[in-house]
Amino acid sequence: MAPEGARDHQADAASNPGEPGTGSARASRSAGSRPSDSPPAEPPRIETLLVLGASGDLASRLLLPALGQLLTVEPDRRILLVGAGAEQYDEEQWRTRVSDAFRSSQASGDAVDELLSHTRYRSADLTSDDGVRSVLDECEGAVAIYFALPPAITFRACQALERIGVPDGSVLGLEKPFGSDAASAHELNELVQRIVPERSIHRVDHFLGRTTVLNLLGLRFANRVFEPLWNSTHIERVDIVYDEELALENRARYYDHAGALVDMLQSHLLQVLAIFAMEPPATLGEADLRDAKSTTLRATQVWGGDAAGSSRRARYTAGRIGDRTLPAYTDEAGVDPSNETETLAELTVEVGTWRWAGVPFTLRSGKAIGRKRREIMVTFREAPRVPSGLEGEAPANVLHIALAPERIALELNMNGPGDPETLSREVMQADFDPGRLKAYGEVLRGILDGDPSLSIRADTAEQCWRIVEPVLEAWRAGTVPLEEYAAGSNGPDAWRTSIR
Repeated sequence: MAPEGARDHQADAASNPGEPGTGSARASRSAGSRPSDSPPAEPPRIETLLVLGASGDLASRLLLPALGQLLTVEPDRRILLVGAGAEQYDEEQWRTRVSDAFRSSQASGDAVDELLSHTRYRSADLTSDDGVRSVLDECEGAVAIYFALPPAITFRACQALERIGVPDGSVLGLEKPFGSDAASAHELNELVQRIVPERSIHRVDHFLGRTTVLNLLGLRFANRVFEPLWNSTHIERVDIVYDEELALENRARYYDHAGALVDMLQSHLLQVLAIFAMEPPATLGEADLRDAKSTTLRATQVWGGDAAGSSRRARYTAGRIGDRTLPAYTDEAGVDPSNETETLAELTVEVGTWRWAGVPFTLRSGKAIGRKRREIMVTFREAPRVPSGLEGEAPANVLHIALAPERIALELNMNGPGDPETLSREVMQADFDPGRLKAYGEVLRGILDGDPSLSIRADTAEQCWRIVEPVLEAWRAGTVPLEEYAAGSNGPDAWRTSIR
């Protein structure tokens, strides 16, 4: 069973970090020993960012450029960067790798120069006690340990950390997928909570970059024109869409075992739903914000309890997107066709609360789609009556909240132009401030500052698996057909979709 949301308020005690460990770093930890009614002590400042899997694509393409951007925007920040992985790099090769990544984000300044002059790398077996210990020996002070590793390797690395311990005040940053089902997510939660307190665990979802979340919260709660309408009385349906023009892009090792449902809906889009549909939190502090999200996800299930009838799946065949010719998914390097991996998934869920009773939330994400879409689309109910004398149709108002780039557009029915008695469709549009940092820059800032507000809490991670597991079971049983669509199209021709 998934732990209740209240569990996080006692996470320090529940994780029992004061138990004896086998390593000196474990024994030095003091978190969790304070009385439950005392305010939390100020954690030690993070001095080292340790990237496990630093030789991989995630580190070079996202983490390291984001770190460079963060140091450029916040030039007073100082951090030691330690990389670790199976590949062999000498000092010059590693520094070149970091420099190239920083250059891609136009990083500059004293903080960047200082990091480059001190950064270090160690080749090690990250699943063994000796290997992990040798890497920790390169670190200074409290450490932010970022797992840029496949899930199975992450689990074994965490087992090693449990045995040898971590420096006092350290935090963990873990990439999705967090487990492979609710049971494995629970097992991983228990493991990492034995290493550090729950508040020091950052389950990363870069969709929750602070700018994106705060823009959505500001739109809802700082505008009286929207919040009173944010319910089933006025909203007919909500669609959360993340369709990409990108195809597999050499990710078969991970993607062919995950698919679109696990890769996007189970994690990213359910998190967006939770922010969109949650009740107003008292504050934006981590406890209130995470409690509100958890409450929403606990109330969420597949529409009508019918996993097969509420979901669809498909995968792309050969086609063209722009000037690119794409092979069929089953012909991509590293793909096993017998896995029947979907590259397009659609799922309709319901949020069983007073506010949202009867409103379908449809989550959709696909690869190799001809029309890139990244938005929340809110369809309001139609006006109950349009006065006679106004000619033309008056379709429902639609609010588009674009996730990338960030903007809003509201479709309205207006008089004119030309004939004031004839209705026409007009769009009001505004752009959000994109913020100073990209998503992974926000992720790293939260980890380095010890702020878990926008990371995934233990119970929430398990709830997301609980929601999609009936769908995964239906798909494995073959009760939902695996359809096909040409790369560059908008999905199977036979799909009747109301997502415009």
